[in-house]
Amino acid sequence: MDTIADVWKEVLAVCSKKVSEPIYKMWIAPLELVKFEKNTFIFVIGSEFKKSIIMDQFSGIIKDAFEEVMGFPVEIDIFVNGAVTQEEEKKPETTDAKSDLGGGLRQYTFDNFIVGKSNNFAYNVSLGVAEHPGSLYNPLLIYGRSGLGKTHLLFAIYNRLKENNPDKVIIYVTGESFMNELVVDLKNHNTIAFHEKYRNVDALLVDDIQFIQRGASVQEEFFHTFNALEQAGKQIVITSDVPPREMEILDERLRTRFEMGIIADIQPPDIDTRKAIILRKCEQLDITLPDAVVDLIAQKIKNNVRQIEGTVKKISAMMNAYSRTVTVEQVQDIIKDITTDNQPTAVVVKKIIEFVAKSFGVTANDILSDNRQSNIALARQLCMYVIKEVTDLKLNEIGKYFNKNHSTVLHSIAQAKEKMDKNPSVKAAAVSAINEFQTKNN
Repeated sequence: MDTIADVWKEVLAVCSKKVSEPIYKMWIAPLELVKFEKNTFIFVIGSEFKKSIIMDQFSGIIKDAFEEVMGFPVEIDIFVNGAVTQEEEKKPETTDAKSDLGGGLRQYTFDNFIVGKSNNFAYNVSLGVAEHPGSLYNPLLIYGRSGLGKTHLLFAIYNRLKENNPDKVIIYVTGESFMNELVVDLKNHNTIAFHEKYRNVDALLVDDIQFIQRGASVQEEFFHTFNALEQAGKQIVITSDVPPREMEILDERLRTRFEMGIIADIQPPDIDTRKAIILRKCEQLDITLPDAVVDLIAQKIKNNVRQIEGTVKKISAMMNAYSRTVTVEQVQDIIKDITTDNQPTAVVVKKIIEFVAKSFGVTANDILSDNRQSNIALARQLCMYVIKEVTDLKLNEIGKYFNKNHSTVLHSIAQAKEKMDKNPSVKAAAVSAINEFQTKNN
């Protein structure tokens, strides 16, 4: 072992044997080792949420692995987004118009958003907001399931506002980051700075607003922020995975505020739009696909734009690696893991239950029983939550798998969300299950 990279490689090998593969891939493998100083290995990671989970749940495992490899105990420290400084407490990152979104996010524009019947209204009102902030459509709420383009439109608005109004204060923030930042400022008795930051902007763009519904103090703060901006004629744009009426524990005052403006939904793209997305991605990657391949992808992947683009990327990588085109049969192999042809909903539900059961150290039969033991009840609630997230089943349909009625399922999902907020390990288990099955079954 001549370098710290060599050490980290061996430590990763040890860690991979101590946790399940999904947990390893999600939480430990993404860590980027920066340096070693004063007996401490320093890492960076992409978000405050990931940092908190790793430090709370896996730091002991990582330190034990270092000791096993090196022969003596060490400490670890994690910073967010490469900002390695010990003087400043880290906060969830927001972005305003005086900073740079970076090349990755600047690519999201109105020009490269594929418009079809499923998103035409959302596209047009978003463009109206970008050209006439604070006047035409305010507030604007865009909702739809994951992977359909909500965040693309939000960044397209951001980029156009930044282009047209370089001196204006435009903030983009996720609902989760807004919530986490408020928690930090409450802890540090620094809410005045928080108010100054969010109530004195020209446009506030909030992605995944549904995260704030699980905190009363966060909802209260956002309510007053919303009112201050709305009364000042400032633009507000928010996205959500569901319409306000389906945010089960959203305060009625906020629900009313969200519904007072324009609500635009994005549905899964029709086949013509899916083909257009494929062709646009091919153009970006400078590849040409046979019509039969384009048709196959469009027919097989119906509900997630990111999956469509990811499939084209995989095909492009294969073509570059082997310096040749691909056949329909090869494309079938590439996409078979993310289509539902061979995975009926009942099979997906069964696999989710088995996955969650393994995570909690119980059996699938325990989850499907009436056993009210706390860990089994939590696993059961989490199963219902994950099933709702990754399938199109209605609440009463989910209930049939557990012999529960609609109201019980609704209550169980709310309980799961509450426990996820209070316990990072529960949230980690839910995220792990969703990531395991969402890619394969959307």
